[in-house]
Amino acid sequence: MPDHLPRRQVLRTAGALGLGAAAAGALTSTADATTRTTGTPDRLAAMGEHHGKLEIRKDPFGTTPDGQGVDVYTFTNGRVTISMLTWGATIQKVITPDRRGRNENISLGFDNLPDYAALSPYFGATIGRYGNRIAKGRFTLDGTTYQIPINNGENALHGGTIGFDKKVWKAEVVKSGKAVGVAFTYVSPDGEMGFPGELTSTVTYTLDKRDNLRIDYHATVAGKPTIVNLTNHVYFNLLGEGNGTIYDHVLELNAAKYTPVDVNLIPTGEIAPVAGTPFDFNRPTAIGARLRGDHQQLIFGRGYDHNFVIAGQADHDGLRLAGRFTEPEHGRTIEVHTDQPGVQFYSGNFLDGTFLGIGNKAYRQGDAFAFETQHFPDSPNHPNFPSTVLRPGETYKSTTIYSFGTK
Repeated sequence: MPDHLPRRQVLRTAGALGLGAAAAGALTSTADATTRTTGTPDRLAAMGEHHGKLEIRKDPFGTTPDGQGVDVYTFTNGRVTISMLTWGATIQKVITPDRRGRNENISLGFDNLPDYAALSPYFGATIGRYGNRIAKGRFTLDGTTYQIPINNGENALHGGTIGFDKKVWKAEVVKSGKAVGVAFTYVSPDGEMGFPGELTSTVTYTLDKRDNLRIDYHATVAGKPTIVNLTNHVYFNLLGEGNGTIYDHVLELNAAKYTPVDVNLIPTGEIAPVAGTPFDFNRPTAIGARLRGDHQQLIFGRGYDHNFVIAGQADHDGLRLAGRFTEPEHGRTIEVHTDQPGVQFYSGNFLDGTFLGIGNKAYRQGDAFAFETQHFPDSPNHPNFPSTVLRPGETYKSTTIYSFGTK
């Protein structure tokens, strides 16, 4: 999802958070020294000296202008290491080995809180209350029309101007003999960003001994019905963040259909076949192989920024393969399974080199991909799409698994 905000929108967002244009001075990074010392791949990977040893630690990461402390949780199985922030329940780092055992952070992010607050195009964030776009920020539920703040052209994106990605979540360590991680909880009051009902969301991230990062979403609403579409917006580069483009990454995407969009990247309502189009990744294909074509849909999104309809039968856990990514040079792979009906594949089209990430690396167009498991964009305005309505007494549940490996 582009999830790039124009500079003027960044400043408006920063102002709404009480940051102003000089966000770096308004937020204090109490853990800068700790992050820079312990945040290297070698030190983080060394937390678990033997594959299969599950460990977790918490460190301070910064403080918001209103005095809320933000922490970073780092958990490992001795091979894969994940760092997550309570700010936005955000995946900051994912450190994995290549086929020769060399560790790299393959997730885009920042090493300080001010940049996350003022600049981040949703790097690694948990997205809510509604992931993806809602046309003109408007939807009608049970005869009442609701307005979400516009923050992406004429549309609402990822929950409006201050979504779940800009909230400090409560965190609780989760650890068993098989997995380790963190359960994040946020309570969104009735009317926040224009959404009805008080929504309580818990998103649990756990890493097991087989290099699977599991994300379990759980939400309930009180008072009024609402709409919900939670996802995570991690940006990956299997070469290592800041180490080049993802155009040579090979993608196998389990989808026979996709939802075409208009010039504003809002679905037209059609569910179209991918066959014969640049959207057909049913056979493994390099991401960049067809990006320079003149297909109108690619022009609209400056590349891939589209929802795909996941195909196939679910397994006994209700999960289906959504896609596989392989980086041929160093051999890292990611396989994604989910119970969601769709996935937004975004090829990093709006990264423009102005984002300086971890290690002061510039992130440019095509330097990462996002693969956001989800219900379809703008679903409340398309009755033929799977419903995203959640009513009091019901429970929203969803699971996505990222499996890391080598080939």
